[in-house]
Amino acid sequence: MSFLPSVNCARPCAVLLFVALAAGTAGNKQAWAQENAAPQKAAPALGTIKAIAEKSLTLTTDAGADLNIQFSPAMRVLRVEPGSKTLKDAVTIPLTDLAVGDRVLVRAETGAQPNVMVASTIVAMKKEDIAKKQAREREEWQRHGIGGLVKSVDPAKEIIVISTLGASGTKEVVIHAPVGTILRRYAPNSVNFDDAKVAPLTEIREGDQLRARGSRSADGIEFTADEIVSGSFHNISGTIASIDAAKGTLAVADLVTKRNVELSVTSDSQMRKLSAQMAQRIAMRLKGTSPDANGSNGNSGSAAAPQAAAAQGAAAGPNGNAGPAAGQRGSSDMQQMLSRLPISPLGDFQKGDAVMIVATTGANGSRPTVITLLGGVEAILLSAPQGQATSILTPWSLNSGNAGDSGTQ
Repeated sequence: MSFLPSVNCARPCAVLLFVALAAGTAGNKQAWAQENAAPQKAAPALGTIKAIAEKSLTLTTDAGADLNIQFSPAMRVLRVEPGSKTLKDAVTIPLTDLAVGDRVLVRAETGAQPNVMVASTIVAMKKEDIAKKQAREREEWQRHGIGGLVKSVDPAKEIIVISTLGASGTKEVVIHAPVGTILRRYAPNSVNFDDAKVAPLTEIREGDQLRARGSRSADGIEFTADEIVSGSFHNISGTIASIDAAKGTLAVADLVTKRNVELSVTSDSQMRKLSAQMAQRIAMRLKGTSPDANGSNGNSGSAAAPQAAAAQGAAAGPNGNAGPAAGQRGSSDMQQMLSRLPISPLGDFQKGDAVMIVATTGANGSRPTVITLLGGVEAILLSAPQGQATSILTPWSLNSGNAGDSGTQ
């Protein structure tokens, strides 16, 4: 005998069972649909390999995000030369050929988790190939380049007048930009040369910094450009007000605005220091005075002698022999001379140091980023206005990691 109350549940229980079965069926259908849904194509990811494991790699995108790229059994790995825009000449390589530092374009499907992609194709530019291409480009821009501050632009006549530093001081050079000249403009918050985008001549403004590659006239006062890169930059001259090497930031008391400018420093920032003797020689050149061959202090045996020799030798031709064109190479030679100075880390600079800086303009209110920083410039700042002084600095490092777009879209 049962002591439980007797309940007639035939109809209610049947209803509850139907509801439960229906709910279970719906859940099963949803789970089945999720498991069997067609994989979603993800937008191609472009960046640099940060780490490689057995079945995946970590990609740092150009936007700074880290993605987990998982390998698939049918994945293709292709190698292209830097600057390639198609896969016409791509070569299939084994996965083991990929290395940290390679630039890659990843075509993939979305993974099961955020920031995870399952690769179907990886198109790689090897870091050693990129380095060789950059070396060739640097040499080409140094041997056949000119740079300075834009004084005026006449799009109708296809000419730009720039102020540049010559062997006997600053002078104006007319840049011709005929049809076919490659015109690019620097990205507003980038220190990478290859981030420059195609832009018309009308976007070049007075006060911009400009660099051109091409050929000079015999008298050196005209220049026909094959390629021009321009940009609006912060030209800052002043003293360091504060510095935080650990965070990669510094503040500079601008001599012109009398305000502190907050700046960021990245691994692409080019920082160097002048000796007092070299700074004096540059200051004299800015004044249009020929520096004494024995140095400003008459002591040719000083510690700065190698730098002074570099400054004098920079006016020689490609083989070290002075020739008719030697006096026409002042601006590019100055750039080469400065580029030969050793790199100085941010920790080498101190509060109160006099510096000249070219920095990005920043974007969306972000802190400007140092492109070029030159220390030991007290004599230069005393000898020339800010705009003329900072014209000796190049805003382009010509050594960025972005050597093209890593293949096709």
